[in-house]
Amino acid sequence: MDFAVQLTHEPAAIGAEVVEGLRRHGWDDAEILTATQVVAFFNQYVRIAEALGVEPEPEMERDPTIWPSP
Repeated sequence: MDFAVQLTHEPAAIGAEVVEGLRRHGWDDAEILTATQVVAFFNQYVRIAEALGVEPEPEMERDPTIWPSP
C-alpha cells in the first residue's frame, strides 16, 4: 500500500531503491509492473473523472478523504 501511495503522490521518487524494497518483500518484476500499471490506471481514471465533473454513482457514499467535494 505504501508503494501505491508514493506512486500516486510522488511518482518521481520511485526509483531503484523503492523497487529493490519491493523485491526484498518478495515481489517479482511482473508483480511490480502489474501494481504500477494498476495504480497508474486508477490515478488516470480519477483525474479524468474529476476534470469532467463525474460524480460517483448514487449508491456510492462519498468519502471526502478520497473524493473531496468540488
